[in-house]
Amino acid sequence: MNRALALILLLLALPACSSDPGEPSSEERSGPGRISGGDGPFLAGAKDIPLPAGWTEDELLLEGTATSYSGTRSADGRFDLTPARSLGYRTRVLTRMPPAKEFNGTVLVEWLNVSGGFDAAPDWTYLADEILRGGYAWVGVSAQHVGVEGGRVAVSTPVSEAAGAGKGLRALDPERYDDLHHPGDEYSYDIYTQAAAAVRGGDLLGTLEPERVLAIGESQSGFALTTYANGVQPLSDAFDGFLVHSRGGASAPLSGTGGAIDIASTLSGEPTLIRDDLDVPVLTLETETDVVGVLNYLPARQPDSATFRLWEVAGTAHADAYSLGPVADTLGCPLPINDGPHHLVAKAALRALDGWVRDGTAPPTADRLTVRDGTYVRDRDGIVRGGIRTPLVDVPVDVLSGDPAPDGPLTCLLFGTTTPLPAGRLAERHADRTSYLTAFEDSADAVVAAGFVLPEDREALLATAQPERLGG
Repeated sequence: MNRALALILLLLALPACSSDPGEPSSEERSGPGRISGGDGPFLAGAKDIPLPAGWTEDELLLEGTATSYSGTRSADGRFDLTPARSLGYRTRVLTRMPPAKEFNGTVLVEWLNVSGGFDAAPDWTYLADEILRGGYAWVGVSAQHVGVEGGRVAVSTPVSEAAGAGKGLRALDPERYDDLHHPGDEYSYDIYTQAAAAVRGGDLLGTLEPERVLAIGESQSGFALTTYANGVQPLSDAFDGFLVHSRGGASAPLSGTGGAIDIASTLSGEPTLIRDDLDVPVLTLETETDVVGVLNYLPARQPDSATFRLWEVAGTAHADAYSLGPVADTLGCPLPINDGPHHLVAKAALRALDGWVRDGTAPPTADRLTVRDGTYVRDRDGIVRGGIRTPLVDVPVDVLSGDPAPDGPLTCLLFGTTTPLPAGRLAERHADRTSYLTAFEDSADAVVAAGFVLPEDREALLATAQPERLGG
C-alpha cells in the first residue's frame, strides 16, 4: 500500500524559521508562532520544486486542545460522531504563499501523508504546477502522530532507515522540533479542523484573506479525508470542498494502537461511500492502481451527484515516474514504472473543484474504467478500456498500466509499469509518423475540450508524443 511509496522518498531540507520550547498550552500564545533553527523545514519528497520569485514559505506552530471522536461509521458514509476526550497538542504547519496580488483566494490544506514514517506531501508534488501558476496558497499539516513523535514503520528499507523513517520530527531535528507534541491519531481529525480554522482566522497566511478553503490529501491521507468528510465535516463545517485523491475502498478508523492508525489494517476495512448529504462538493480522483488491486476502491464506487464526482484515469498508477522524479529509475523494478498522465488530470481536478466551490460550475462527468468480474477489461495490448483517456492510451507507443510487474519487490507495488509496444505492433497501430502525430494531437485536443486536462497543459501533453519510436 502507500507505505511502499513513502519508504523510497528522499528527504528535502528547505529554508525557514522559529519558536520557543515548552509543553503545549493553548494559553501560551494567541496564534501560531514561527519555527526556526535546526536544519530547516523537514518534508519527505522525491522532487525539489522551487518556489517562484515573490512566493514565501513559512513553518509555524499550531497548538491548542484537540478532541477525539466516538460514534458509528457506516458503509453509506453517514457517520454519526460526537466529541469524546480532549488533550493538548503542539504540531507544525508548512505554508507556501503567493504574493498578495497573485492570490486567487483559495487555500489548499493538505493532510500530510505519513505512510512511510515521514511527513510527505504527494499532492503538492502532483499539483504544484497548477498551484503556482494559479495563485493558490498551500498549507501542509502534520496531522498525525508518526510524523511528529515517530512510531512503527510497517515496511522498511535501508534507504528509509538511513533517512530516519519512523523517528518523527522531534527526533530527526530536536533543535527545531523538540517542543512539538502529538497526543495520538484519534486527535488528528480535530487538529486538521483547527488548521483550517487558523487559515480562515488569518493566523497562518499573513495578509492574505482566504475566500475558499479546500481539503486535499492523497493515498493514506485520502483514507483519512474520507472519514473526515463523512463524520467530522458535518460537525465542523471547516472546508468548502474536498479533493480525495487515490483513496482505497475503506475509510480510516477514528483511533489507532499506540497512538497511530495502522494503515495496513485499514485496507481490510469496510468499503465506504462518501455520504450523499454533504453540503460541500467532493471530487474523488482514482488511478488504475487504486480501483482494482490492493487498495480496492472498486466496492466504494458511487454515482456522480450534485455534490460528488468520480474521475478514474486510464494508464495511470498510484505513484509514478512524474512523482518520483530522479528516483524513478533507481527502484530496481523489473520493468520501467508508469510514466502516464496522472499529474495532468490531477491538476485539472483541482481547478474543477475550485470552480465548483467558487461559482457552482460542476466538473464534467467521466466514464468509469471498465471492470468485469473484479478485473479490468483490456484491449489486445493490455491497455485498460474506459475511464478518462488521453493520447497516451488511445494513440500509444507503450502499454501504460497501474499493475506492478510480476515478481517485483514490494517497493514496486504501487508504481505500475510502462511496457514498450513491439515494433511490429507499432507499425500495425500507426501507419507513419504523420498519421501518429495527427491522431495524438486530435486525442489531446479532445481530452482538453472535455475538461480533464487543462488548456495550459496541452503543450506538455503533446510533448509526450514519441514519433521517433516509429522509425524512418
